[in-house]
Amino acid sequence: MKDLDMALDGFEKIDIKLHSLTFDEIDQMCDLAGSYEALFSKRAMKYKALKDQTLQEFDYRKLIQEEYTFLKRPVFIFDRLIFIGNSPTNILALKEHLGSD
Repeated sequence: MKDLDMALDGFEKIDIKLHSLTFDEIDQMCDLAGSYEALFSKRAMKYKALKDQTLQEFDYRKLIQEEYTFLKRPVFIFDRLIFIGNSPTNILALKEHLGSD
């Protein structure tokens, strides 16, 4: 991720700890990602209390809006493409899209 710093200089960074996501913002990300579950972090500490529940799409949406830790991070949106999380595959795809291999 550190090698992406220069490539990301001109982009807006939103601190979701200070600026809670609106349902509109979450819905826009879902439109790009294909589901709310794709945006949801099952690594969040608070997820442990929920892991035995069967969550539906509307549950993921509500939880992400209520608690920022449920959003899988980082999220990058460029040219109507969304890159979610920091898996090596995702970061490589982001680097390729930015042209910063």
